Amino acid sequence: MSETEENKALVRKFYEEAWVKGNADAVDEFVAADYVEHGLPTGAEGLKRSITTFRTAFPDWKTTLDDIFAEGEMVTCLWSTSGTHLGDWFGIPPTGNHFTATGISVLRIAGGKVVENWTSIDLSPTEEEMRWLTEGGEWPGSGEIPATERDTSRPRWEGGLTRTLTWRFRAAEARERERIEQELRVARQIQQALLPETIPELDGWRIATYYGPATEVGGDFYDFLELEDGRLGLVVGDATGHGMPAALVMATTRGMLRAVIQSSESPGEVLARVNEALVAEIPPSTFVTCFYGILDPKSGRFLYANAGQSLPCRRHNGQAEELRARGMPLGLMPGAGYEEKEAVLETGDAALFYSDGLIEAHDPKGEMFGVPRLRRLVAERSSVRRVMSSSCSQPSPTKE
Repeated sequence: MSETEENKALVRKFYEEAWVKGNADAVDEFVAADYVEHGLPTGAEGLKRSITTFRTAFPDWKTTLDDIFAEGEMVTCLWSTSGTHLGDWFGIPPTGNHFTATGISVLRIAGGKVVENWTSIDLSPTEEEMRWLTEGGEWPGSGEIPATERDTSRPRWEGGLTRTLTWRFRAAEARERERIEQELRVARQIQQALLPETIPELDGWRIATYYGPATEVGGDFYDFLELEDGRLGLVVGDATGHGMPAALVMATTRGMLRAVIQSSESPGEVLARVNEALVAEIPPSTFVTCFYGILDPKSGRFLYANAGQSLPCRRHNGQAEELRARGMPLGLMPGAGYEEKEAVLETGDAALFYSDGLIEAHDPKGEMFGVPRLRRLVAERSSVRRVMSSSCSQPSPTKE
């Protein structure tokens, strides 16, 4: 067998063992100790690491030697490869993307081993990927990767693959963010639709509301219910947590309250019955704080009960006082009882109902708004509307 044929056979067997079978140890058998892969300064050990890295990142990696021809000590190979990105690739989490590539390698053989390698690879990027990859003015290009972040310890074609996977990973992240944002927008629209569309108009009373969740959706809610004899039911609540879980609990609680209120005249009984239902429905360690009161606009009589909600603040005779009533948050434990209290709102009085988003708000210096400041503002003769500026729900009836 001629030297040329021997060199072709050696390279063919090397590719079969190292790249087709993924045997990194084959490098020691077929590659010289002073092996140089142009673009990869770590030599034979770097080649071993490349084979292992590819097999880890692409478990279904397949390589085919499509053609091979030689002239003396120089052997040229045309090959193709494919795989699915299912493992870590130089810090890039799995994208699940499948890719194919073709390449050409020129190897120099000396002393029965590969001593040099020049490789060029075509990752066949899509038109969109090509635009991204060539933003830096070269192929493979730097794209969005700053020059200071480029890894020059790997061959140029490995850098191209890294940039391609980085692009795909970032594109997938962007698509996922857009999907989540779209779902949140829809959820917010649904949640907004659950809140009262209009504010009740009562002769001799002014009612104002403000609702501003801290995120796209949240657990705060309020509701108005028109009862018999012109009375008005008023609900303010807050489900624990933020985002979608809190919004789902909020919607469940609102529905239960509306169902129970129609069959009971007692705020304390309403909260007790809703509590029993929520204990069985919502996850452990989840609860809802809720205030429910019934206003008789003719007499100003206000009957109420509280399930751990922030204490409403009433302005009366230039002083601020809290409307207190004892009760555990809804959904925490079965058999809870709820104290009922009564107040009379007179001409010139005002009452503010709010969630903890108001009193727990912080200014740029980190100082919390707090209950004392809230009471001072409510006690002022100016309109109570001035304190309605937090991310919470807070209906505020004022008797004129």
